[in-house]
Amino acid sequence: MDYRLYHGINQFVYEHDWLGRAFAVLETWAVPVLAIATFGLWLFARPGGQRKWKLASASALASAAVALLLAQVIAKIWPRDRPFATHPDAHVWGSRSHDPSYPSDHASAAFGIAFAVFLFDRVVGSIFIVAATLISLGRVFVGAHYPADVLAGTLVGLGAALLVVRVGGPVIEWAVRQVERVTDPVAGVFWRHRSGSSRV
Repeated sequence: MDYRLYHGINQFVYEHDWLGRAFAVLETWAVPVLAIATFGLWLFARPGGQRKWKLASASALASAAVALLLAQVIAKIWPRDRPFATHPDAHVWGSRSHDPSYPSDHASAAFGIAFAVFLFDRVVGSIFIVAATLISLGRVFVGAHYPADVLAGTLVGLGAALLVVRVGGPVIEWAVRQVERVTDPVAGVFWRHRSGSSRV
């Protein structure tokens, strides 16, 4: 069933080659942009104010790391070849990675970030979830993963986010307090400049 779905998508994209090329470009830029956006959440927190966005940013980055670690453990337990390795007639747009296919690292990290942000803010988190979904679908559309790989990555990301936010919350809050001692003086310059500009 998994291969039939993969094959159907792969053939459809092959017949509409622009889709494969578009998702290949998306794959190149989407993950770095998502990471930058995650770091950017920190800047939404006014120095000395509420830590919601700092906690969201730190939790999201920690969730991505935990998700990638969990994905590596699962891959060691159940190594699965990439679809193009098992089926040489599969079409691939972009590079051919030969690390285990299950679960998808891209989906694990992207959804680890997205679900962590969602646990702090549903509106902004929903935007991150849409981005993670596009990244994950792109892995199938470019021929790099089976659908089950990205579905598993989604669940890994969700589990990592819940673990970090619900269980590791006190540790994340402690870490945020330490880091903000360095970042707040720098961010304070930005906020003062912004406040001054708004009064002009």
